[in-house]
Amino acid sequence: MATKSPEKKSQSAAVVEQLNKQVANWSVMYMKLHHFHWYVKGPNFFALHAKFEELYNESTLIMDELAERVLTIGGQPYSTLKEHLAEASIKEAKGGESADAMLKSLIDDLNQLAKETSEAAEMAEEAGDEPTADMLIGKQEWMEKTVWMLKACLG
Repeated sequence: MATKSPEKKSQSAAVVEQLNKQVANWSVMYMKLHHFHWYVKGPNFFALHAKFEELYNESTLIMDELAERVLTIGGQPYSTLKEHLAEASIKEAKGGESADAMLKSLIDDLNQLAKETSEAAEMAEEAGDEPTADMLIGKQEWMEKTVWMLKACLG
């Protein structure tokens, strides 16, 4: 069995770091989506209430898949709220958002996550970790499609 060169080990550590950042982001996103689900109001309540539930269910699957990939490639996923809040690039819900503000916040967050996911996929490819790159590219595609749908909802 071939051992990894020091450069590949360093690249692999960087991939784990990027995956962990996304574990943290999706943990924050999970709670933000719950907040939006519980507090959405207005004429689109029923549609948005159901959509936010769908999205928080999807976010937990994404978070789990990312964390399991970290474990698969020899890392340790972040697993505390303290780590998640410290490492996430997206922010918690502030409270008091209108339905439109909730949608705009999700669009901004998903655009940020798609950008970071693309960068992480490139890092994984450079490290020779095609399975991680492939997984991340699939997540990026899902995020971009979801942004398109949320923008359509805004009109």
